[in-house]
Amino acid sequence: VVVVVFNIPVALLTSLCVLWVTGATINIMTLGGLALSIGILVDEATVELENIHTQFAHTREIARAVRRGNSQTAVPRLLAMVCILSVFIPAFIMAEPVRSLFVPLSLAVGFAMIASYLLSSTIVPVLSVWLIRHHGHGEAEASAKPAEPGLFDRFQARFGGLVGWIVAHRWVVTPCYLSACLLVLIVVGLQVGRELFPQIDSGEFVLRFRAPPGTNFELTRQMWVRCLGVIDEQAEAENVHISMGFAGQQAPNYAVNNMILFMRGPDDGQMRVKLLESSGIKLDEFRELLRKKLPERIIPWFTELLEREGHSPSEARQRANQFVIGFEPGDIVSKVMSFGSPTPIEIAVASPDLAAAQDYARKVEAEFHKIPQLRDVQIQQTLNYPSVPITIDRQKAGLSGVTTKQIGDSVLVSTSSSRLVARNYWQDPRTGVSYQVQVEVPTQRMNSPAEAETIPLQEVDPGLNLMVRDVARVGSGVMPGEYDRTAMQRYVSVTANVEGEDLGRADEQISAALQRAGEPPRGVTVETRGQIKPMEEMFRSLAFGLLTAVVVIFILLTAYFQSPRLALVSLGAVPGVLSGVVLILYLTGTTLNIESFMGTIMCIGVSVSNSVMLVTFTARDWEAGRSAHEAAVLGSRERLRPILMTACAMITGMIPMSLALESGSQMEAPLGRAVIGGLLVSTFSTLMMLPPIFALVIGQRKHLPVTLHPDDEESSHYDPEGIDEEQPDGKRHG
Repeated sequence: VVVVVFNIPVALLTSLCVLWVTGATINIMTLGGLALSIGILVDEATVELENIHTQFAHTREIARAVRRGNSQTAVPRLLAMVCILSVFIPAFIMAEPVRSLFVPLSLAVGFAMIASYLLSSTIVPVLSVWLIRHHGHGEAEASAKPAEPGLFDRFQARFGGLVGWIVAHRWVVTPCYLSACLLVLIVVGLQVGRELFPQIDSGEFVLRFRAPPGTNFELTRQMWVRCLGVIDEQAEAENVHISMGFAGQQAPNYAVNNMILFMRGPDDGQMRVKLLESSGIKLDEFRELLRKKLPERIIPWFTELLEREGHSPSEARQRANQFVIGFEPGDIVSKVMSFGSPTPIEIAVASPDLAAAQDYARKVEAEFHKIPQLRDVQIQQTLNYPSVPITIDRQKAGLSGVTTKQIGDSVLVSTSSSRLVARNYWQDPRTGVSYQVQVEVPTQRMNSPAEAETIPLQEVDPGLNLMVRDVARVGSGVMPGEYDRTAMQRYVSVTANVEGEDLGRADEQISAALQRAGEPPRGVTVETRGQIKPMEEMFRSLAFGLLTAVVVIFILLTAYFQSPRLALVSLGAVPGVLSGVVLILYLTGTTLNIESFMGTIMCIGVSVSNSVMLVTFTARDWEAGRSAHEAAVLGSRERLRPILMTACAMITGMIPMSLALESGSQMEAPLGRAVIGGLLVSTFSTLMMLPPIFALVIGQRKHLPVTLHPDDEESSHYDPEGIDEEQPDGKRHG
């Protein structure tokens, strides 16, 4: 035990040192990789010690047993390590930012495994000679009374009998095993959801509310306060840890990164809320509650407010019903994974003709509203923002002696600020700090086209001013409130959130909705943004990378065993791994995402590693003259202890991760669950299904050496005379 345990911390510390040299940091991904590698670290030392114990029956001294045990397992352990490292190939061919997430995890596992292999080949043999006592099964004790078999020995004997029965019925068991795996993958696998990254309940959300287009800042500010009051009421104020946000358009004289805060105008509001961890509030349920309560409270209040300002009841209700809300990613991971989109789902409709893009976007929005799992469906840009068009009568303006620039400057100063026409600074003589001074008309006063008509242009006589209405026509209308462009074309985007459904099934429903919306008009292009497109690309790259890893592993195994049959047998537990992962994801309600996919890849590597060691020992017994049936049973018995120890160590290490007990740990939970499910079935498949597959593939064949080397005694082209001729002294040196 001391020898095995010593190998773990030293390998982990070595991995951390190498990560530091490569510039990597200790984060949730590298720590997850180190946790994943613990089971393999146990396996490296366990395989070495198990084979050392096996050599006790054939040696008199502990040093000789250690030397033989180490030499026999060196190459198989190296091959097993390379097979596990091969399955991490997909991490290096992913697109950013996913690649940056999983390359550190892969490096942590890889460095720990390499360190463990080197330690198992150097330090473990030395510690074994120092700490392990030879059991004395040599010739000196040949006449001694045999020792009483222990509990594990009795279990191992019964296990061998069970495996023998399975191998005897291999023609029935093997097809049933493969059929059951295929059935699980098809029937249960189709029920498992898909998404880019696991959803986590961080207790933090971003509310984006939008007042009716054209609402002034003061009303938007009051609406922000009202929304916060509703949140405090529904969550209870003591459960709200932080509430912050912004109302209205950010000041243009202050630089703000639009990726952090983007406000479309004075009618836009954003609020970020952080709930206490002890509140017990589930974020998805709370969002659903706010989608119901906020319109119920805000719309009647805003209707009454508009009526007090002079709007008719019908007009006030019509404007108040234009109030919309939506939620944006609250945690940094979801925000990054949306790749700049405000929601996980965004459909951008672009065209040189903005009207055509708007018409098709409205069709898409209407179809999205028919999907029950979509929430906050809306067109991101304001298409009908109130406007006050001022058409200058050039003849009247010329007769009055005013220019277009004078009219424009006067309107701009009255509706916005004097800083846009003439910058003016005042310097504090005491501190030397400069302050910008500007003149502007309160927004509450400039609230109708009639106010714009009375904007003065110039003084005609004392007490008489030339006004805008004297030289221009002032009307009212609507126009797009925001222009967004992609590839030099204006576009309109339809956004939506998903609740109660995984992103993969939502993607299928969205594709069907786009088909129902009809073929886009000529010149109109439709682009899917958010998390859907990266998710599809990720699964394609992972599938290709995993297939590449399997091919690489098969080539390595074929070269090692010098037999494609044995290489194929070594992959016999892979269907069991995939079935185990699918079953546990389905039973725990977990989706197939980046994390669970990486857990699946790790399970495949561990499964192939165990299979390589089992097939190696089985093949040695078969090559020594045993039948395929006997060799298969004996190999499974010999590998029972190390495979069980590896599985138990790795599963135990993954249990805390899979339970997601800490805040934010839901992100790593799918990885742990996938590893647990895959290893449970993989252990069964390796120990009980590989023996019948081996016996079935080998059949009644006898071992025939494949070497062609003339100096190898096992070669059919062995030439001893040639060896004598090649020696200068004429003697054999064999």
